[in-house]
Parts: sequence; structure tokens; C-alpha cells
Amino acid sequence: MKKILLTILPYWDPMIPPMGITSLKRYLQNNGYIVKTVDYIVKEECLDYYTNYFEIIKKHVPYEKRGNFLNIGHDVLQNQMMAHLNYDDIDEYIELIKLLIYNHYYVKVDNSCALDIIDLTDKYYKMLEDDFLTLLDEFKPDILGATAYKCTIPSTFFVLKLAKNRYPQIKTIVGGGTFNESHAPDSPSFDAFLEYSESFLDKVIIGQGELLFLKYLKGELPEAQRVYSRQDIDGQILDFHQLENPDFSDLDLSIYPCMAASASASCIYNCSFCTAQKANGPYRKNTPEKVVESMTQLYKLHGHQLFFMTDSLINPVIQDLANEFIKSNISLYYDAYFKVDDASADINNTLLWRKGGLYRVRLGAESGSQRILDAMNKLITPKQIAATIKALAYAGIKTTTYWVIGHPGETEEDFQKTLDLIEECKNDIYQTECNYFLYHYSNQGEEDDWSKDRMPLYPDWSDKMLLFKNWTLNRYPLREEAFDRVHRFEAHCRKLGIPNPYSLKEYHEADQRWQRLHKNAAPALTDFKDTDRYIDECKSITSVSYASSTKTIDDKFEF
Repeated sequence: MKKILLTILPYWDPMIPPMGITSLKRYLQNNGYIVKTVDYIVKEECLDYYTNYFEIIKKHVPYEKRGNFLNIGHDVLQNQMMAHLNYDDIDEYIELIKLLIYNHYYVKVDNSCALDIIDLTDKYYKMLEDDFLTLLDEFKPDILGATAYKCTIPSTFFVLKLAKNRYPQIKTIVGGGTFNESHAPDSPSFDAFLEYSESFLDKVIIGQGELLFLKYLKGELPEAQRVYSRQDIDGQILDFHQLENPDFSDLDLSIYPCMAASASASCIYNCSFCTAQKANGPYRKNTPEKVVESMTQLYKLHGHQLFFMTDSLINPVIQDLANEFIKSNISLYYDAYFKVDDASADINNTLLWRKGGLYRVRLGAESGSQRILDAMNKLITPKQIAATIKALAYAGIKTTTYWVIGHPGETEEDFQKTLDLIEECKNDIYQTECNYFLYHYSNQGEEDDWSKDRMPLYPDWSDKMLLFKNWTLNRYPLREEAFDRVHRFEAHCRKLGIPNPYSLKEYHEADQRWQRLHKNAAPALTDFKDTDRYIDECKSITSVSYASSTKTIDDKFEF
């Protein structure tokens, strides 16, 4: 078994090239295997389907109900795509689609909306079948591996079935982030996953994919066992020094806005709604020298100056990383998840980080209410949130702020405090994005307390189509109230002029606003499209420096 095909299916964020399959490619090739990677997410036909799908729904959802429209819609998309593979009764299927839309946008749609979605999905699966069978016939792999996230499971199941039907001897393997959250091993969804896929999925790998995949290929894991995890390698974790940069040679990197890199793994915190610590094991970090060396190699090889850091949080490494970039005298820019803390409220630190390449932070602010922040175990205060946002913005670092709406126990007064905090910081926030509180069956910090109030979101008659139970909590605020607050949140931010961009045109407008507001504003996203241009304005950042000019690009991200 020497030829391996690794793929990721729609739909997942195409901001960076897929790290899982490209890291596996490098690791397995170093051990003598022939590996091909294919990213279906960025295929034009798949992106067209995605765009057309939400255009159908948008026709039936009034403007005031479109708060965080696409993020909310992803749950509709993945559930409906799974139901499309399993329905027997067309009338029940139509009713389910209408119910899916209602439970996410709280509007009633007619049969025509459901029928348009069904027709479009038929065309999508036919396109995917033709393309994937051609790929199999040409490459003829011995092993087919796929990365699974919640939204990619329907398409993943579809192509694995195709592969087994066309070439029964192919060994099929799945791993991915879905086993950390929605399909965690101690959840009913995991059991349903295994039962449904028994005829076409040979192995499931959970965690430490490089080590487990290689051991399976070498015959060092029990063949009779279907699920492999870190327990099968005595909890062994691959150290950073054992890893090389991913192999992106099969991909067109011009499609992706950012290159990807990592400086750490897991998380040192344990927020109530998050799964990172429980799923990824003990926190560990790479040396700043190794990180800078790795990112510099990727830049020289591929020309991308803008990176997205896949770390859960970059706070524990940012000081050393920024200093190392300054010392190395190379200008690379990076976008990262960030936590509010005292260090980030100091403009001396934020100016240093900006000089060291910090370009954009994705800040988990979550709430303006101290009571809710305490319930989340965030270990921060609204005052710290405001100070952090202001200090980062002073340095010109783009501040994308994330907020959780409808956390168990959130009152209207708590929600209003969130709106008030956003208004206080409006000129220092580059982007706002909120998400309704999402309950997972397991792995969340407060799962023991919440579990007694969980209940299924959909009726029993839909189980065969959906395959996986969707859960909600019978706690205040109930789901409909939380979604109403999401829409009000979005309307409030629009009124304040704070964007939540999706297309390149919208990013350009957001960047223009940021440069009007802040003298140290980081370069526009469109400035990085020209990989022949070297941007190094971060080296000269001071309290009076100016960012580079921007140019208008009307292209769109299709996701």
C-alpha cells in the first residue's frame, strides 16, 4: 500500500491551504510513500454551489433576520446535505428542510425554497461524483484518507462510498477536528458515525495523525481495531522539532489569502464553551527561532508574506516571536487568535508586536457582562477587554472581536452590556463577529452541569435523514431568543459602522476605514495579493507612522 490520496471535501474555510493533509503528505513521503493531496473546498464548481445555495435561502429570509447569515447557515447546509443522502420520503424531506431553515433564521419558507435546494444539491452531488471518480481512475490509490469537520461529513461519506463501490480494495481512513467537538468519541454522534459508515470506512484516526497513520501503514496497530487514538501509542505526542513544513506542491496557493503556521498546540485556558484543552492534550510550544525559520522557508518557497497562525491562542509566545522576527530582520505578517490580558493592554507591548509582524488578532472578547465572563471562566473583565482593544488598535493591529451570544444564563441586561462595550470601543474594533452559543454533547468545560438540560433540536422522525442528533439546552435564554439577539447585535454594529467583511470588496472597505481611524494601521489585505511585492512597513512603526496605500479589488472570496 504505497499510493495514498488525501483530500478535504466541502465545506470548510478556504482562507489557508489545508494543514492536516499537507502535513501528512510531508510526513508520509519522508517515509517512502507516494501521496497526492486534493482540496475540493476551493474548486470553482464547489464554491459556485455554496454561493447559489445561500442565494436561494437569502431570497426567503428578510434583511433583519440575516445577522451572521453565513455562519448560521452552515448548520443548515451540513444537515441538509446529510439528509439528501438518506431521505426516502420526499414530503418528509421537504418538511425537514423547512424546519432546518426555521430553527436557524426563525422564518417560515414555502415548498419552493426546499425544492430549489433539493434540485441544486442533486446537481452538486452529480458534479462531485463525476470529478471524484475521474480522480480515482487516474491516480488509482491504495489508500483514501479524508479530513472530517462537521460541515464536511456529508460530502466525505459520499466520496468514500463512491471509492468503495468503484474499487472495493481501497482502504479508507478518516481523521479531523470533528472528533474533538461534534463527534467526540463519548458522544452519540460518534457511535452513529461508526455505524453508518461501517460498509465504506475502514479506519478512524483521532489525534496525532502522523504517528498513527504511519504505524497503521507499517502494520504496527491491530488490524481488527477500527478506531485508533493516542491511547494506542501510549499518549505519545509528536514534538515540534520532529515536524517539517507541510508539502503544498499539489495545491494552487494563489487561491488562498494566507499561508499557515503554528507556534504552539492546545491551550493553557479552559473556557466553558471551548473544547481545545480537553481535545488536544497538554499545552506545548515551539521555539521562536524554529517558528521564524519555518515561516521564512515557506515565504521564500511560496512568496506569501501574510500568515494565519493555527494556535488556539498566541499570547504565550507573542513576545518572544515578535522579538525573534525583529532580530531576524525579515518582515512577515501574521493573523492569530488572541486572549485579553494585562500585557496586551500595554501600548509598549502592542507596538513591539506590530513591529514584529502581528497583523491581526482574533480576540475572544465574548461578553460585556462580568457575570457572563465569570460563567464562561474567561478570567478577564470588561475593562481589560476595552483596554486590550484600544492598545492593539493604537499599534494599528487589526482587531477582530468575537462575541458569544446566548450563553446559558445571559439576561437582556447582560446582552445590553455587550452592546454598550462595543459602542465604547467602536473606533478601535476592526471587525465584529458574533456566534450564538453552540452546545456540544461532550468536551465543553461545563458539560457536566449543562448535560441535565440538553434536549434534541429536531423530532425523532428526522433522525434517519439527519443521522446525527442536534442538541440544544432547555435553559434561558432559549434558542429563539439567542438568535434574536444575534440579529440585534449585527444591526447594532452596522449602525455603529463596524464591519464584518466577507468579500474582498468588503475587506477593502474595512481596511480603508481602519486606515482613516489609525495612523499605524496595518496594510490592507489586498496589498498582499502581489507576491512579488515585499512589504516591510512594520519595521518603522512608531506612534506617527502611516500604513501603505490600498488599491481597489472587486474580486470576491466565494466562501
